Amino acid sequence: MPRRRFKMDGGAVYHCITRTVGATMLLDSKDLEVLRRQLWQAAEFCGVQVLTYCLLSNHFHVLVRVPPKEPIPDHELVRRYRALHPRDSVFTRRQIGGLPGQEPAAVLSAALARGDAEAQRLRKALTQRMGDVSEFMKTLKQRFSIWYNQTHDRFGTLWAKRFKSLLVEDDRYALSTVAAYIDLNPVRAKLVDDPKDYRFCGYAEALGEGGEAIRAGLRGIFGSGPWAELLQDYRTILFGKGGRAKADGSDAGMIPSEQVRAVLAEGGRLPMATVLRCRVRYFTDGAVLGSPGFVSAALGDYQRATGRRSHLPHPAPMAGADWPGLATLRRLRSGLFG
Repeated sequence: MPRRRFKMDGGAVYHCITRTVGATMLLDSKDLEVLRRQLWQAAEFCGVQVLTYCLLSNHFHVLVRVPPKEPIPDHELVRRYRALHPRDSVFTRRQIGGLPGQEPAAVLSAALARGDAEAQRLRKALTQRMGDVSEFMKTLKQRFSIWYNQTHDRFGTLWAKRFKSLLVEDDRYALSTVAAYIDLNPVRAKLVDDPKDYRFCGYAEALGEGGEAIRAGLRGIFGSGPWAELLQDYRTILFGKGGRAKADGSDAGMIPSEQVRAVLAEGGRLPMATVLRCRVRYFTDGAVLGSPGFVSAALGDYQRATGRRSHLPHPAPMAGADWPGLATLRRLRSGLFG
């Protein structure tokens, strides 16, 4: 039986990861562009903020802030519905009614304005899909699966199992560490030397034209201030203070992953920017990541919500690199790297 997902009431941040069936490299650049567009549509509809993301040929990562649940006025419901369903389709006509060619948002607006039992049903059905990380991921994965199967003349499931999630403390240090891990995915995969050169990650989108939404996401991590200073702070996390990659995009000064493993096997510690170039299982299997106090509070919430006593140990400090003050809930039984 799947373990209940760690969630927090009142708003929280999650690192979500999902893979294709068999981790097969199914998605080409055209597919990833559609997935990127649908990511933003699903986020707009569900009312979550994308802090950063990375889309690859066989999996994707997204770091999202889910706000506290609040009543949503009808005009906002209509706006969000338009973001997800800008055009008439068989699905929208089945869901909210209307005739072929009618704008779905206009049909929804008229239905809600009637204030009858059907309006109440629609309002409830839509609001239940908002402000929840599971509904966000379900919306994104289902919509993309339908598009992908229709486009590639295939059928059946596209994604393997349910998505993994890591509950992350809404703190600059914890968030920036997880964000860097996500944006460095194409570097770990040896697709590029610098994430700015990989089109389908948040960092690269933030540097391009029309990246206002993802720039707002990064500001949601680092706070306000001059954009140039924010980028410099982030590049220091991505590349460390001593790597030439910080200046010219090369990976000079970085230790090969094999040497990283050798140093850690001997009980050594390395700079965070070096270890982040490996697939670190804390960020996928740790369940909860943040300060020890935050991790303990999340475990307490989990126990109260489930009514069970958890066999999980107390918060475990993260080992192997210089990330002081961070802990996870689950200890890694089979090593730091996956």
